[in-house]
Amino acid sequence: MWRSGGGECSDLRAGWSRSWDHGCVRVRLSGPLAFVVAAALCSGCVDHNLAHPRTAPVGVHEWSDSAVRGKLLVRLEWAAPAGEGRLPTVIVHPEAGHEAVEMRGILRDLAAHGYLAVAADYRRAIGGRYRETLFTWRDQQDVRAVFDLVGASPLVDPARIGLLGFSQGGVYSLSIAAQTGNAAAVVAYYPVTDFEQWLEESASGPGRRWVFRLIRRHFFRQSGAKTDDEFRELLARASPLRQAEHIRCPVLLIHGDRDKSAGVEQSRRLAARLRELGTPVELLEVPGAGHVFNFRDEAQAELAWAATLRWLDSYTADHAKRLDAPRSPAPVPEASRPLARGLVGCCRGDGAIDRDGAAARHPSRRHRPHG
Repeated sequence: MWRSGGGECSDLRAGWSRSWDHGCVRVRLSGPLAFVVAAALCSGCVDHNLAHPRTAPVGVHEWSDSAVRGKLLVRLEWAAPAGEGRLPTVIVHPEAGHEAVEMRGILRDLAAHGYLAVAADYRRAIGGRYRETLFTWRDQQDVRAVFDLVGASPLVDPARIGLLGFSQGGVYSLSIAAQTGNAAAVVAYYPVTDFEQWLEESASGPGRRWVFRLIRRHFFRQSGAKTDDEFRELLARASPLRQAEHIRCPVLLIHGDRDKSAGVEQSRRLAARLRELGTPVELLEVPGAGHVFNFRDEAQAELAWAATLRWLDSYTADHAKRLDAPRSPAPVPEASRPLARGLVGCCRGDGAIDRDGAAARHPSRRHRPHG
């Protein structure tokens, strides 16, 4: 099995089989086809702890949990700062093919910043077993399952729940925000925002066209759709761009401008649509960055993480007040335009650029751990 995690890759050569871990889909292939796909689109080995603690900081408590909702098994990893009382909370979703436990470094970082942090992954009951599948969510209750589970915890302030996700996890975060309507803020790294468009646009060039024809066929089989129309409807429901009018919370999109797996246009289009709807949105384009850049390049990771913390800090503190505020399509501020092109810095919640970049990794600790 060839998959990334912890900065190392293992290689199972029996039958030359490969498990290609793309940011949006994990496809198990064999034979020469596996090498074509890997060479064309694989995001490479990643280190989820590259810019995050590899061990729990002093005062941070960790534990694991799971729950069943209908046919969905939700597996949870938690990290909490010291102290008592309900805390602002961030729900984290990893990229496709990866598990909640691999997000521990990110959870520790959030907990050290004063957040209760929880990562989630999913398995679906199929044929009497819980299995991985591309189309884990089949109905509206599946989409909101983790949000409701986390919100019911006595440790969580339900008015201050943020969502953070990477690639497919970014898609999940945006979809949860659209479905629940109660998220305080979203940070989505390099998401696919329109799957139908992504499948068409990514298939440029003879080799990629052939590869993406196979990917589309794999999607179709995994979806369980009986017709092309049903399949297109499933893709639309999974696409945040098609659900943009239901996303009411502030959204930060972070995307590398050299992403070959999910082009930056995916985030640009969603940002433009949210601006049209009057939803607070910023797009941070990281110069020279590809897919899953924050798990491969430490400097780029620091830049994006500083922006992530600032965004969460800006919108979780007084979210209860913001929920009742009327939405008005105000003039687009500078902060809504692509940020950091050609700069090494971090975007602040107010849209300004700090040139100290990585030094601002833990900016003003608004949610300082208790005790």
